[in-house]
Amino acid sequence: MMLSEGNQSIIPTFTPLGFSEYPDLQVPLFLVFLSVYTVTVVGNLGVMITIRINSKLHTIMYFFLSHLSFVDFCCSTTVTPKLLENLIVEDRTISFFGCITQFCFACIFGVTETFLLASMAYDRFVAVHNPLLYSTAMSQKLCVLLVAGSYSWGIVCSLTLTYFLLALSYHESNIMNNFICDHSVIVSVSCSDPYISEILCFIIAVFNEACSLMIILTSYILIFITVMRMPSASGRQKTFSTCASHLTAITIFHGTILFLYCIPNPKNSWLTVKVASVFYTVVIPMLNPLIYSLRNKDVKITFRRLVVTKFLHHSM
Repeated sequence: MMLSEGNQSIIPTFTPLGFSEYPDLQVPLFLVFLSVYTVTVVGNLGVMITIRINSKLHTIMYFFLSHLSFVDFCCSTTVTPKLLENLIVEDRTISFFGCITQFCFACIFGVTETFLLASMAYDRFVAVHNPLLYSTAMSQKLCVLLVAGSYSWGIVCSLTLTYFLLALSYHESNIMNNFICDHSVIVSVSCSDPYISEILCFIIAVFNEACSLMIILTSYILIFITVMRMPSASGRQKTFSTCASHLTAITIFHGTILFLYCIPNPKNSWLTVKVASVFYTVVIPMLNPLIYSLRNKDVKITFRRLVVTKFLHHSM
């Protein structure tokens, strides 16, 4: 059972240490993470609102981008508020169900983002390889299925891993050497054998990475071949520029995932794991809207108009 050793009436609690070993950095870290979270919320909500109000952005590419912004916003909101709280309060305790819930939602949004990025790569391939048949090949029904499939698979993976975490036993009080209720951290404090849960997590992570990266790499290899056959240098430059934002987001996201879950390394210190976890759950959701909006003229123009309109409205 998920309850503690032999006493079915006691529900375990978890205490994430976070960055408590650096007491002098608690306030500076709070200010940094608060700033990052503010930019994350404003950036991702800004992208979603911008896409919604500008009819020129009602295209397939921006349909995927709006869902990516939603997932990033949800992922950061699942983790960052509790991280901020733990940096300024003495009692860092989180309930068992609170910890499991945080892991469950973080896993859903993490897996969903993995396959959203793969769907976006396929979308770019179709747009570059056969632009005349693009609207037919990337129909609205297919796009909805790709997005719905990403969310659905994220839910399946999360519920599967959560079930096996609930099957483990825990002490009444558990100290976690991280700031987030990550799978590896939860199983590390279990008082029963977590072998099956760990193997399952590794298999799911490798399967998701292998499938998504195969789609991404195949798409971009074919994109590169198509682009190099273009007679116009300006056409090649424009195409590469369009794909650059997506490639940047993919590199940052998958590089962190591979480091955390798919390349087991016992030499990695807990501090290294914490920093990587911060990057994955806090920093990347902030970077994605910046990466896409800073390189996109239509998004920047619409966002500026939105900000100016709101500013003038409040000034009058």
